[in-house]
Amino acid sequence: MIMKLTHAPLRLSTGAFILNSGLSHRTLEGQAAEAMHGMAVGAVPQLRQFDPPRFAKLLSRGEIALGAALINPFVPSLVAGLALAAFGAGLVQLYLKTPGMREQDSLKPTQAGIGLAKDVWLVGAGLTLVLDALTHRRIRA
Repeated sequence: MIMKLTHAPLRLSTGAFILNSGLSHRTLEGQAAEAMHGMAVGAVPQLRQFDPPRFAKLLSRGEIALGAALINPFVPSLVAGLALAAFGAGLVQLYLKTPGMREQDSLKPTQAGIGLAKDVWLVGAGLTLVLDALTHRRIRA
């Protein structure tokens, strides 16, 4: 199935954004890779098993794959939406578990947390694609 025209703006904009992020993370090394890895480990301790350069490469590849899937009109919106919602949920988890990102006893972001707090839109965009795909299937059946 080809991407619904109504999904194109959402998929192209989020896909291009995530693809660009993945491409820019391809060359992360040294302190930049260590800082990113450290933040991720704070939210998901299991990521400690990867050394920082390996983690940066895996993150980059994942972002590139997700961005490409969102842009590709032949990837079903249900699949792309599930992947986008999962990716966004990981970023929201990072926001919630990283010290200094939120005001004390609040969901309100600090100045440092605004960059991650805004990623909640990725969850909403992914769930929109999923719900529309599921609703569309039910109507056609």
